[in-house]
Amino acid sequence: MKIILLSLIALYLLSGLIVYLFQERFIFLDGSIPDDYKFEFKSNFEEINLTADDDANLNGIHFKSENNKGLILYFHGNGGDLRRWAKVTEYYVSLGYDVIVMDYRGYGKSTGKRTEIRLMTDAAMFYDYALNYYREDEITLYGRSLGTGIAAYLASQHHPKQLILETPYYDFKSVAQRYYPIFPVGLALRFNFKSHVYLRDAKCPIYIFHGTEDEVVPFKSGRKLYESIPSSQAQFFSIEGGKHKNLIEFEPFRRGIEGILE
Repeated sequence: MKIILLSLIALYLLSGLIVYLFQERFIFLDGSIPDDYKFEFKSNFEEINLTADDDANLNGIHFKSENNKGLILYFHGNGGDLRRWAKVTEYYVSLGYDVIVMDYRGYGKSTGKRTEIRLMTDAAMFYDYALNYYREDEITLYGRSLGTGIAAYLASQHHPKQLILETPYYDFKSVAQRYYPIFPVGLALRFNFKSHVYLRDAKCPIYIFHGTEDEVVPFKSGRKLYESIPSSQAQFFSIEGGKHKNLIEFEPFRRGIEGILE
């Protein structure tokens, strides 16, 4: 019995060590593409590259709409690079908005060592880039999944027109705990985007969209985030039957987005 107990303890500790050491691989489903890769999209666009203070290259796409109603600064989810996400954001170009979407470090052509602080400062660089071309009251911050924490952070530091969060989390720890319930992830997590803390300092209107059948970020996490914000500042869109990756397929989602962006 003692041997079995010691073996179980050893297995638990080893599993916890693996989760800690390889957490980046579990969180960031990235992959690089060649620097000379040529993007092709239906909409008019410019490829941009910003250099961080540690010489990391930060790659992005700047779409230019024909009927410019303002800018959407978009922060994408954890899976896939600009080859996927720029195409996703073309929907917003079709609504008459310019769009800037960046790849995080390790994704696509973006390089550099990842830390939570670095991801935030990289996002701030793109916000500063946007200010070269748009007034703050023309900028809509948009976060999807992983990117909702980053967008929420920027909203706390600036004064954009509005903030849209698609499938957001209360904090990243609560999502990780769902996948690793037997480990104290709060003590080991190196990336814990605390959206509910950031939004205490956000002054702009906040719109939250979440599917009731979300299998990645629990619906209750997005709802909890909404309930942490003053009701006069936020609006919650519950997409009945929506999952994590398919809200665009639901008419209530499209109607809600288009109403906000009209």
